[in-house]
Amino acid sequence: MRAALEQAFKGQSVFVTGHTGFKGAWLLVMLEQLGARVTGYALPPETTPSGYAMIGGDKLCESVVGDLLDLPLLTRTLHACRPRFVLHLAAQSLVRRSYRDPVGTFHSNVIGTMNVLEVLRGYSESCATVVVTTDKVYAETGDGRPYQESDKLGGYDPYSTSKACCELVTESYRSSYFHPKQFASHGKAVATARAGNVIGGGDFCEDRLVPDVVRAMAAGESVRVRNPAAVRPWQHVLEPLTGYLQLAARLAGDPVQFSEGFNFGPGADDTLAVEQVVQIALRNWGSGQYHVDIDPSAPHEAALLRLDSGKAHQRLYWQPKYSAALAIERTIAWYRHAAVDPLAYTRGQVDEYLAA
Repeated sequence: MRAALEQAFKGQSVFVTGHTGFKGAWLLVMLEQLGARVTGYALPPETTPSGYAMIGGDKLCESVVGDLLDLPLLTRTLHACRPRFVLHLAAQSLVRRSYRDPVGTFHSNVIGTMNVLEVLRGYSESCATVVVTTDKVYAETGDGRPYQESDKLGGYDPYSTSKACCELVTESYRSSYFHPKQFASHGKAVATARAGNVIGGGDFCEDRLVPDVVRAMAAGESVRVRNPAAVRPWQHVLEPLTGYLQLAARLAGDPVQFSEGFNFGPGADDTLAVEQVVQIALRNWGSGQYHVDIDPSAPHEAALLRLDSGKAHQRLYWQPKYSAALAIERTIAWYRHAAVDPLAYTRGQVDEYLAA
């Protein structure tokens, strides 16, 4: 797999939005290992500490601090980059924050995505673009069946709905301006990638399970578990990022066949409830305790969420390498051991994954 990704990305110009975020920082290290030249465009890191700052992200890319809503700056930056690949990760990605700030969430996620696509519409060179959304883009069915790419899009909370809107906006631009069958005339291949409940070292965001657990364990406090029975397809951050890169590489080679949406998630049976995740994390940390503190006034979140990633398996030859339990183990190991040299430790985990 590593050889194939190096063949696709070595020496290529890659434009990444959201590079200062949790997933973006890991993507920078992956692209560095693959020999790509990266320009990042994002707001400053939201947290202190941040994974991006810890790995010295400014040294891994040409970093531009900017808002996706600043269309002139976004246009100048992307055109100057002259990308062969565009990976759009920037987003307001927190469900609870979306309840507090729905307008900001829709502006960041929907208008921001539209602006990226609009800039691409005026870009004169060929490129492959992956728009990253979420596993929460599907309308809840409640039947427990893993969601497939053909299922109805929808959303209950503002975050989920905004990302479903991103899928629709992308489909509109693809149909209207970037139709796969007319690739020879416009040179733009555009796909979407759907993944969620991603864990890994360097995530310090609010209202996310693993960062909340790590903060409590580091402080010697009991971990608060708000929604113990919720079941999610937990996966290590390197799993979907590898999927995004494989999809981008395939897009560049065959824009007609791969300009679609793809799910990236663990096996349908490899899911864990929130309480199980906490228990495994505590065991790998070596100490700690937790308590269940259900908030009856908490905003709605789906009780069960699973993806069918068969399409990615069959057409992209993408397969998850880590079980949910191993993903938690690797994540806790990062928080315990990466402080001395975060970049070296992150590179080591990337190398280990690509060699698996």
